[in-house]
Amino acid sequence: MNLSFLARLGIGKQNSGAFDGTWRKTKGGTLTVRSPIDGRAIGTVQMADAKDYAAISKRAHATFLKWRELPAPQRGEFVRRIGEAFREHKDDLGRLVSLEAGKIVQEGLGEAQECIDIADFAVGLSRQLYGLTIASERPQHHMRETWHPLGTVGIVTAFNFPIAVWAWNSMLALVCGDACLWKPSLKTPLCAIAMTKIAADVLGKEWAPLVSLCIGPDLTVGSALLDDPNVPLVSATGSTRMGRIVGPRVAQRFGRTLLELGGNNAIVVMDDADLDLAVRAIVFGAVGTAGQRCTTTRRLLVHERIADALQKRLVKAYAQCRIGNPMDKNTLVGPLIDDAAAKAFEHAVAQAKQQGGKVVQGGKRAKVSRALAGGAYVEPTIVRCNEVLPVMREETFAPILYVMTYTDLEAAIALQNAVPQGLSSCIFTGSVRDSEGFLSAWGSDCGIANVNIGPSGAEIGGAFGGEKDTGGGRESGSDAWKAYMRRQTQTVNFSDS
Repeated sequence: MNLSFLARLGIGKQNSGAFDGTWRKTKGGTLTVRSPIDGRAIGTVQMADAKDYAAISKRAHATFLKWRELPAPQRGEFVRRIGEAFREHKDDLGRLVSLEAGKIVQEGLGEAQECIDIADFAVGLSRQLYGLTIASERPQHHMRETWHPLGTVGIVTAFNFPIAVWAWNSMLALVCGDACLWKPSLKTPLCAIAMTKIAADVLGKEWAPLVSLCIGPDLTVGSALLDDPNVPLVSATGSTRMGRIVGPRVAQRFGRTLLELGGNNAIVVMDDADLDLAVRAIVFGAVGTAGQRCTTTRRLLVHERIADALQKRLVKAYAQCRIGNPMDKNTLVGPLIDDAAAKAFEHAVAQAKQQGGKVVQGGKRAKVSRALAGGAYVEPTIVRCNEVLPVMREETFAPILYVMTYTDLEAAIALQNAVPQGLSSCIFTGSVRDSEGFLSAWGSDCGIANVNIGPSGAEIGGAFGGEKDTGGGRESGSDAWKAYMRRQTQTVNFSDS
């Protein structure tokens, strides 16, 4: 495999796990980075410890104090140039995502494009950080509401979107006047190093600490971040279990959190749906990223009149999904992130069988070439269920699709909402009445609800996030920028009394 693109991204055999304007000599342990494609080592990282973190946070905060004084459009100009640098490195970044996270090539490139898109969005936002004018009850008084930079934003990211989630947060935080301190997943640290190098080169020596990076274990670097009074906002993406730790811990010091946690997303297919359209969306949603998205389709709720016909189509489509090396442009399904993920897949399939589900497609580890034997490849799986199984209420980060039937829209919505998570959802129907019912107050309880389009592939223009055990956070578009700023109500008395 040709890995020359690593050098173009500034990644060598050993990399520092901490950046605060310069790459620091850190004192944490050494992390060996392995590719999920074949399990082989692709690099090492000298990680940071708690003392390293303290120095990095101090530098980021000092830089924030100067950065916040720049007019927002000037901050936006730096972000515009960062976005241009992402464009220049798009192909190499996409390949790095495939190498380190196991995504197929097109998904790696798509994630790099998200970074470009959110930078473009943030540039426009830098001239639209609007406040309000409020009518005062007192004569010759003026009231207004304004927004100010918040401080250093702690960004905790997961392996499955190793560059896009950081970009969603950091590009907005920068135009809002904040500094960023990134703690990436230990499974994808090279992506974090590459993105930090690109952004820091654009920012230059004076402003490079605004994109600080600290790679280290949860118990040292992670704990320091959660307890840091100079980090007023922690934006954390990961499991619901992780969120239950992060939320209360940060709240103890009255810090804010922006939580993007688990998903357990359903597609509802009505009996009048366009099945060609539905099949494409179901396969993409359930199989894409090997089921390792928070927006992955995990439950398929089908009207009983068409369930057997739709299942037959899906089994045929699944059988045509090529499993293998994600760097091969003909591959549709790459590996899971590691062997632990494959074991979780096997455990979930076994539970589904024990609880009464029937595997109608897949259900096993996939056969791959000897060159890929070190990777964790599994077969995209369909499980038919006659009732809600306990395992269906859990999020398994793997390509398992549970299929159930229903009789009417009210029953379908009840099934859709009957899980702890509330991220993304959709309905396929030709009925305006049913689609609007699904989108109404008594319909889907998720943060994202779509009609005739799957639950994955959110556009950056809309706020991304969900309810219930998904954490309630909102990132990316719309007015998500308000999470990165502090609100101030101002009153001016221009009378002589």
